Amino acid sequence: MSKPKVYIDGKEGTTGLQIYDRIGARDDITLLLIDEDKRKNPVERQKLMNAADLVFLCLPDAAAREAVTLVTNPATRIIDASTAHRTSPGWDYGFAELSPRHRAAIQASRRVANPGCHASGFIAIVYPLVSCGLLPPDALLSCHSITGYSGGGKKMIAQYEAPDRPAELDSPRQYGLSQTHKHLPEMQKLCGLAYAPIFNPIVADFYKGMAVSVPLHSAWVGGRSAEEVRQALAAHYEGQALVRVAPEVVCDGMLACNPLAGTNEMELCVCGNAERMTVVARFDNLGKGASGAAVQNMNLMLGFAEKAGL
Repeated sequence: MSKPKVYIDGKEGTTGLQIYDRIGARDDITLLLIDEDKRKNPVERQKLMNAADLVFLCLPDAAAREAVTLVTNPATRIIDASTAHRTSPGWDYGFAELSPRHRAAIQASRRVANPGCHASGFIAIVYPLVSCGLLPPDALLSCHSITGYSGGGKKMIAQYEAPDRPAELDSPRQYGLSQTHKHLPEMQKLCGLAYAPIFNPIVADFYKGMAVSVPLHSAWVGGRSAEEVRQALAAHYEGQALVRVAPEVVCDGMLACNPLAGTNEMELCVCGNAERMTVVARFDNLGKGASGAAVQNMNLMLGFAEKAGL
């Protein structure tokens, strides 16, 4: 049996390079590569995309939409790492741990939208609480997310690593100030919320890792305590290989953003007491928040072991 052929469209970007690093040495796929001087040639790109069994799109949104039109081979499957198709009809959302339904959809899908990094953390927290009935769909939620600067791509990485960078980069910086961040539509839709959350993303001076936090009053979750919310999340993710829930409520110390940097794992921590709590998702913004999730979805779509290459 021939090995599946895989092509990365946009291999030179941050996500594309990370995917290449994860699959480049694998012997269970054939990686199709484009000549450097032809990587922006639509004819050459189209030829490789239609020769592939699976294509990763690691492109800006508009370019990703255009790239999809180049795929005319009905057998070619696509994983889009951009925001372009995350709430589009005909595309499956690539977060297998949310439910058996999501996992089965990914395995059978020809079009998978890879989740956004901030969205991954928020959805991992909120989806289970809504689906089990603890959190009402009309809850008015907020979300804070701290990420390493690699999430901003090559331009931001260069800014942070420049020897003469401005002093403001020494401090965490809040962005998405207009409350129109591009991850908000998927955060609302995937969780079945009536209202998008108030979302406060923050970029800070560390390379990779992130912590996404959702604060909750006990009254919003039917009077449940932090421990009861922790138990509900633990039951939802029981048996998952890459998403886990901390074994007890965290009440002391500090939570760093980068303990899972370099992995494709996610950990949910519930912090607080019987009245107020914060649920925190910690993971690698380049791993479970981007390229690692994309490779995990490829594994599911092509029938490989879910953690292969991860």
